[in-house]
Amino acid sequence: MLKFERNPNSFIYRHRRLFFSIFLIIVIPLIVCLIWWLTRPAAVPAKEVKKSFMQQTTMLDSAVSRLQADIRAKQPAAIQESFKRARIAYKRVEFISAYYSPETTRALNGPNIPEVDDDLRVNEPQGFQVLEEMVFPEVATDAYPDMLHAADVIRANVNRLRKVSETNDLTDSHIFDAMRLEVFRVVSMGITGFDSPVAFHSLPEVAAALGSLQEQTAHYTANSRNNVLRAQLDSTFNAAIGYVSKSTDFNAFDRLVFIRQYANPLSSQLLDAQKALGIPVFTDKRLLSPSARTLTDSGAFNANYFINFEEQAMTAQRVALGKMLFFSPVLSINSGRTCATCHQPDKAFTDGEPKSFAVGFNGLRISRNAPTLLNASFQAAQFADSRVTFLEDQASDVIRNPDEMHGSLPDAVAALRKQEESRKLFEEAYTDGVTESNLKNAIASYIRSLSSLDSRLDRHFRGSENALTIEEKAGFNLFMGKAKCATCHFFPLFNGTVPPAYLETESEVLGTPATAEGKAVDPDVGKFSLTKREPHRYAFKTPTVRHVALTAPYMHNGVFRTLEEVVDFYDRGGGNGLGFNLANQTLPFDKLDLTAPEKKALVAFMKIL
Repeated sequence: MLKFERNPNSFIYRHRRLFFSIFLIIVIPLIVCLIWWLTRPAAVPAKEVKKSFMQQTTMLDSAVSRLQADIRAKQPAAIQESFKRARIAYKRVEFISAYYSPETTRALNGPNIPEVDDDLRVNEPQGFQVLEEMVFPEVATDAYPDMLHAADVIRANVNRLRKVSETNDLTDSHIFDAMRLEVFRVVSMGITGFDSPVAFHSLPEVAAALGSLQEQTAHYTANSRNNVLRAQLDSTFNAAIGYVSKSTDFNAFDRLVFIRQYANPLSSQLLDAQKALGIPVFTDKRLLSPSARTLTDSGAFNANYFINFEEQAMTAQRVALGKMLFFSPVLSINSGRTCATCHQPDKAFTDGEPKSFAVGFNGLRISRNAPTLLNASFQAAQFADSRVTFLEDQASDVIRNPDEMHGSLPDAVAALRKQEESRKLFEEAYTDGVTESNLKNAIASYIRSLSSLDSRLDRHFRGSENALTIEEKAGFNLFMGKAKCATCHFFPLFNGTVPPAYLETESEVLGTPATAEGKAVDPDVGKFSLTKREPHRYAFKTPTVRHVALTAPYMHNGVFRTLEEVVDFYDRGGGNGLGFNLANQTLPFDKLDLTAPEKKALVAFMKIL
């Protein structure tokens, strides 16, 4: 057996205490650090996103504080720059703020118009958009006290946002949902100038919003196992941000290209990343499906969303029954009218009249133009004055109206119970057969089935290369940009249902004239007749522009025979552009200055819908 003897003269033996000290001081701590590194708990992405959001909220507070200081110093150029920086800071927190704190977010960035709440209280506007109109295009040097007050309110709401956010527990599923909704918000509102209507600072703000999303996704893709996922997302984010950042002209920005080539791939990849990371995608019922890859997906919108009870959802049997009732005179009893009298399928379920003929004709007409029923299910309110929420109530209202159907629900039920074929159809659709409630629901189910979101524009976004002409593409960009149409008729439904939550449908005050000559405002006061609140005087629900080529004449009173006349009315600034001096007009009254070719392109685009 070999034995090794200590050598007192060896270097190691002579310096053994030094080596032992080095081992204690350096090697053991290194081993401990290595063990900790290998066994440390992974960073929780949701907590990192929350941390980042709170830091960004503090930066927003600092930006607004700087804005307040510049207003106090009465420095016009500095005020404008500080306002822009504050808006950029806001856009970096918007996706979480709007998702978790919608009321505070509305106070920070709502439209500069009074709002009538559910209790009919009139709430004055506040937030960035109020201040923007005092700061751009020129600083209103006679309004410094008002500017400072507006900035103080913004600062208070930022602090409110920070306070309410402190206790919010963010989850991975909610964060990814919020990120995709922010992309949808960018597409449907950001690039249209919806919340920067005077400064036209929308494109830098879009870049900031997307940049913030990119930073947050990094918390989920930082793991080396997700190198491919991270590279794909970064590439798509960089391309989208780069495309927006290089565009310096709001009017010239190609929104069609941005949506198809950059925004749609981005929202799709965010959904793919969520699934790849094993983060559940919500399955709850919303108008816009939580699993929609883009806003233009087939089936992205749920026609069964705006119903009162789950038991009222469409079925094939109810749709078939509703169609039979829609074309049956039984609902009007003695007048011989049907729903199709005023809603004719070949006219996109309108009747081509300025105002529909009343029961008995005799030259009498009902008070308003018959709207299309196509895509009526994608609205949170029905009728031009938004007086009912559900299509069932709309059906009931029309049947009972002495000028429209002049019918009776009890009488219609009694007549249908006597018809064997009708009884059979009701029994197939409902367990309790022929009832007033089932009658209304069957008609509503048929109307809900009339969803139509497959125009040439939709096919273009779904990959059809030659779906649009050059003029139609130009028209889309005008609709979404310079002409400001999409700030009320929101993409892609092109109605007033507000994205990306799609919970409310807006009304607007346009100042529609009584006659085509434009000498006076139409006397119909619209929503005011219900609420008796001044912001609603002459207010009417924003209808869909889809199928508009078939729904002439236009406006609630059918005053305009052609789309060209409609475009000219908007180009002139609505009723106030005609000189009506409506204090509550929500349509901007400044002229759009559209050229003749631009007007032509705009009409060409609308006709393809």
